Amino acid sequence: MTTSSALTARQIWTRNRGFALAVVLLLAGAVAIAAIRSQAKHGDLDPRSADPRGSRAVAELLADRGVTTRVVSTLDAAREAVGPDTTLVVAVPDLLTHRQQTRLAKATASSDGRTVLVAPGDWSVGRLAPGVTASPVTTLETTLDPDCTLPEARRAGSAETGGIRYRTTADDADACYPSERRPTLLRLPAPSGTGDTVLLGAPDILLNNRLDKQGNASLALQLLGSRRHLVWYLPSLADSSTADTGRKSLFDLLPSGWLWGTLQLFVAAVLAAFWRGRRFGPLVPERLPVVIRASETTEGRARLYRKADARDRASAALRSTVRTRLAPLVGVPAAQAHTPEALLPALSARLPDSREQALHAILFGAPPRDDAALTALTDRLDALEREVRRS
Repeated sequence: MTTSSALTARQIWTRNRGFALAVVLLLAGAVAIAAIRSQAKHGDLDPRSADPRGSRAVAELLADRGVTTRVVSTLDAAREAVGPDTTLVVAVPDLLTHRQQTRLAKATASSDGRTVLVAPGDWSVGRLAPGVTASPVTTLETTLDPDCTLPEARRAGSAETGGIRYRTTADDADACYPSERRPTLLRLPAPSGTGDTVLLGAPDILLNNRLDKQGNASLALQLLGSRRHLVWYLPSLADSSTADTGRKSLFDLLPSGWLWGTLQLFVAAVLAAFWRGRRFGPLVPERLPVVIRASETTEGRARLYRKADARDRASAALRSTVRTRLAPLVGVPAAQAHTPEALLPALSARLPDSREQALHAILFGAPPRDDAALTALTDRLDALEREVRRS
């Protein structure tokens, strides 16, 4: 009778249907999330977005005052757009590589226009605003007083600029809205011409849901409406100029959502492994379909040797077993039981009447030529083992 251990299709499905269901649910959730997110056409600080974190409201108010707004997503478009009658807003300066920041700084240095940097950190200020250093946020207070002579800040009054704080070595800089004695709004006049650079410590005054708070609207309109044209630069990873990533690694460029998604998949995989793995605790006894005695196994193996005339293998198995049992009896390590130089002298010392040459013929000799010789060898091995045990 032939027994097959292969699983049937029904058994495979029964064992793996839970895992398959989990995969289907995960894929369905991913498709649903993608469909929901695809409906959002624009992101944070986008002048086309009416979401709470968008900036469409300030763009509409500027349009009522005759200021045109254009959105660009590449460095080359931003550099070409700068000019004396243009305000360039860089929404997320820290997304730019060092090479991009250097190229943008060269383009704006002599443009006689205004450049507004929204919440630039240590990664950006050294290149986009030379001589400026950034400090992290140390307080939860976001509404601050101007405490400076900048006309735009004095007219706007209190505003929600609390965020990153700055320090500069320029004597002619306007430092406004201080938080713990460091400004959160900094205006740096250009070395030559009429241009300037404005650093905003927080993006709140540009957001739709914060524009009507305090003096946010007034400050935003004055800072962004000083020129006839407004160019809103939203850095994009699709920009070909991001080929040189500077010090940023692949993990710096990945959106945070992908990292959270990867972590969730890892947790799900661990839980699935525990669910499908062997249960902890004592083993459950299982009844075997057939019980075979050890003697029957030995006889079956012997019959196979006889049928194949494998007297060499049979004798080698017998000699190896006897050597393994004799070695500890004469003080030879198990690792040297099959080495004649170690085993034979020990046996000779244990059996003074036996010659080492005869022992070698019994334990390490040539294979027997026929069945009678094999039987004789078996008897001699048994006799040798009994003699060693009695001595």
